[in-house]
Amino acid sequence: MKKTTVVFDLDGTLLDTLQDLANAVNYALEKQGMPKRTLEEVRQFVGNGVRLLMIRAVPDGERNPLFEETFALFKEYYGKHCNDNTKPYAGVVELIETLKEKGYAVAIVSNKIDFAVKELNDLYFKGIVPVAIGEKEGIRRKPAPDTVFEALKELGKTKEEAVYVGDSDVDLETAKNSGMPCISVLWGFRDKEFLAEHGAERYAKTAEDVLRFVEEM
Repeated sequence: MKKTTVVFDLDGTLLDTLQDLANAVNYALEKQGMPKRTLEEVRQFVGNGVRLLMIRAVPDGERNPLFEETFALFKEYYGKHCNDNTKPYAGVVELIETLKEKGYAVAIVSNKIDFAVKELNDLYFKGIVPVAIGEKEGIRRKPAPDTVFEALKELGKTKEEAVYVGDSDVDLETAKNSGMPCISVLWGFRDKEFLAEHGAERYAKTAEDVLRFVEEM
């Protein structure tokens, strides 16, 4: 079946959010007298939602008696500073605009907190991405297919019509669990070797590569 729909991951795929995430992590850690994390460490920690990000960042994770308080500090800070340094990757706004012009339906599905996903979507993709879903209560986060299926339902599309675009192993698993092919971008938080080890088959070096893959499907 010809593809009519493209579901995008957000962090590491459409937006470079790493610095703002790292700043929020280190704000919370520093407030609690914990050692700060490097940008590269945070890069490796992201992808499975913000709670797991902080479990990885906080010494001893959830076993640390200060974990919940530290996690709350992270969420409070990130809610106010999620767009200090964040920016779209080269060509992605134009990619989405081109997809829309060609008649494709587009959605964003992320493990980022839902309010932040919607806020960033409104800032960068307002008017061109009608559906943006993040982590929230009552729905399993990626790699479970739930948020993808919710997005498709809102778009009035089926998984057979859709392709998934992401930058990580979580995205590859999400696409597989959703019954969709995956395009793996190489400008995000994971490198080609890592993605290949996790089953990637299609690699996009540029936004133009994504468009080419979608049109060939």
